[in-house]
Amino acid sequence: MSTYLGIDLGTSELKALLLDNHGQIVASATAPLAVSRPAPLQSEQNPQDWWHACCIALDHLAACDPAQMARVEAIGLSGQMHGAVLLDRQDEVLRPAILWNDGRSHAECLEMMEACPRTAELAGNIAMPGFTAPKLLWVAKHEPEIFARTACVLLPKDWLRLRLSGEKVSEMSDAAGTLWLDVANRDWSETLLGACGMQRGQMPRLIEGNAVSGRLLPELARRWGISRQVVIAGGGGDNAASAVGIGAVNPGQGFISLGTSGVLFMVNEKFRPNPKLAVHAFCHALPGRWHQMSVMLSAASCLKWVTQLTGRHSESALLAEVAGLDQAARSTAPLFLPYLAGERTPHNDPNAQGVFFGLGFGHEAAHLAYAVIEGVAFAFRDGLNALRAAGTEVSTLSLVGGGARSPEWAQLLADTLGLEIITHAGGEAGGALGAARLAWLATGAPEDVVCTIPPVAARYHPDSTRGTALTARHERFRALYPALRPHFPR
Repeated sequence: MSTYLGIDLGTSELKALLLDNHGQIVASATAPLAVSRPAPLQSEQNPQDWWHACCIALDHLAACDPAQMARVEAIGLSGQMHGAVLLDRQDEVLRPAILWNDGRSHAECLEMMEACPRTAELAGNIAMPGFTAPKLLWVAKHEPEIFARTACVLLPKDWLRLRLSGEKVSEMSDAAGTLWLDVANRDWSETLLGACGMQRGQMPRLIEGNAVSGRLLPELARRWGISRQVVIAGGGGDNAASAVGIGAVNPGQGFISLGTSGVLFMVNEKFRPNPKLAVHAFCHALPGRWHQMSVMLSAASCLKWVTQLTGRHSESALLAEVAGLDQAARSTAPLFLPYLAGERTPHNDPNAQGVFFGLGFGHEAAHLAYAVIEGVAFAFRDGLNALRAAGTEVSTLSLVGGGARSPEWAQLLADTLGLEIITHAGGEAGGALGAARLAWLATGAPEDVVCTIPPVAARYHPDSTRGTALTARHERFRALYPALRPHFPR
């Protein structure tokens, strides 16, 4: 029996899991990660911390499940997108990685769009501070000596690949988030690179997510007790990998990821951009497919924040208080704009901020927590409207990520979006499961055997009465951002 190792490099933790060739998760391990915020709008991590976390997780699997590790045939990688890892000619890291939720490069986005009017046409997206390309323009302007020494730029998971295999390789789904990829043609764009003073030679080799990128270095195979020559798959950006994990691989399938950030993901049969409403149009991790995403920068992280703010010992304890609120209490709760780290779809505004509106003496912790999960649901509704404006039809969505553990939140999403929401057994495994499946595919396994939809854990059907009440509150929610937008930059 073979096993397949999936490694997901998240923002707050690295997760590794082992999948057997019956599609069952047989072991998993995690290691925490911290984010540095050296200045307002900035978000960074030290790539060496990623490697340390990777070794912690894989050392744990090797110690606790040596027999399963010895059977590993392939490794897949998933990870946080858009991060910029700058390397010199000796492959040494030149500075901390600038992350996906870093908002410092807003001015550089405008400069890139002016320098290359075809940016949205080629990349399928308008320039946003989260993407990789404007980060390099910022480095060129503010750290010119670092920019001059940059021989290669890697995405986070692809830097891990370099440590694991010695190969500089990326794949289509993650590369599409750089703003340097010609997304329709699935290749680096000389035009987009040139707009940033970059060249193709500074980019990694490109493959599809289910293709072989290299092999695990022998000294690492010995360290982890892996007994055979192990191939490393291309893998996928975190959301594309999560889609593979949940079985969303065919056009019309989609899911909501309720993690640190929030994503509404839909598979498309062709490149279908809608940059005007800040919809992301990327390559899927599998050949011949693309996907659209609406992205919010703060989702389940908002619940974590309000839990800490109110002094509750856990998010589940606070959600239990929310469950005790009747409809009248919910209808008089404050409104919450969940823009704690700026926002992407549909506003594309790194200056947007979180707001509680309508606070009164009668409001308690449960009202604040309800406002938070409702505000996140409303932001998903805005994202769904943006996808529909691009011609995408949605009827049912799976729910994955840490927030999928909350029935309260799942039902609220169903009522707010007017859609059936489905949770799945193992849905919290997310990108790590998808990475393991991509590893399995890289060994030649057929897609219809590997990319099955996990068993349904629960179904949440929209309630029209609650939906009507939520629609009224959503209209007030939508009015707040344009009224407050001029004040955010101040």
